[in-house]
Amino acid sequence: MTTTENVLKLGLPKGSLEKATLDLMARAGFDVRVSDRSYLPQIDDPEIQVVMLRAQEMSRYVELGALDAGLTGQDWIAENGSKVHVVQDLIYAKSSLAKVRWVLAVPENSKVRKVGDLEGCLVSTELLKVTEQYFREQGVKVHVEFSYGSTEVKTILVGQMRADSIISLLAPAAIKHMVVSAIVDVTETGASLKAHDLRVIDTVMESNTQFIANKQSWKNPWKRVKIENLAMLLQAAIDAKEMVGLKMNVPKKALDRVVALLPAEKSPTVSQLADPDWVALEVILPGSQERRLLPELKRAGATGIIVYPLSKVIH
Repeated sequence: MTTTENVLKLGLPKGSLEKATLDLMARAGFDVRVSDRSYLPQIDDPEIQVVMLRAQEMSRYVELGALDAGLTGQDWIAENGSKVHVVQDLIYAKSSLAKVRWVLAVPENSKVRKVGDLEGCLVSTELLKVTEQYFREQGVKVHVEFSYGSTEVKTILVGQMRADSIISLLAPAAIKHMVVSAIVDVTETGASLKAHDLRVIDTVMESNTQFIANKQSWKNPWKRVKIENLAMLLQAAIDAKEMVGLKMNVPKKALDRVVALLPAEKSPTVSQLADPDWVALEVILPGSQERRLLPELKRAGATGIIVYPLSKVIH
């Protein structure tokens, strides 16, 4: 039986990272069941209590100790200025196992070509503080406006407004063009920016998902082990997602030729078969190499080749 002390309060992100995170938890071995109307999902581990929160808020609740640990973006930790312990960088996003970028973008037909061209202009973004710091470092004075979402359309919508309407909406008189001249928005593939006819000027910051912990919780021996175990399983699930296992039978006379084709993590596992002239060989490799290797392995003498998915890879 677990005590109140031996329960880890874990925050998982709602919103864009939600589906990818729940899938990752499942691959790590945890069944998390989320109700549409509840922020407290059920999990098949009595030592973990899950809370669903927006990624933008997560680091603040972890810093304050309302949560022991959580998954959120490096971007939102920076935006909140949160003092938390970073347990693990987990490189995954909404649609891929990759980092995301916050980019400075303008309409395709804009005359803006470099950051300095935005002097005195209006920039819209959800990442307010990080964007303000970026322009300070660039030595460019702009007015940064907080965007409540759909940032890509701001350059279109505000650009279509009458001048007197814009003036009533925006108080600062020093804004040169009185329209949203640029945005700072997050992109994973760039598809949304292209769909809205936006052109990237610069990258404000790169970001990835991070597994973070409250500093006091990290000092608790039981919670630290629980957090480290969870981090290990999550990373193992990520590492396995783009890997496959490969088994095959190989005649001994062709073994050197077959092994030379394999990009093994260390070296392949070779086992003697009942037939003294044959061995079984097993290895893991990136799934992207599978379609190239299989024909080559067959031609090199391998047979009975089996490809299978992996759930976790622990290095």
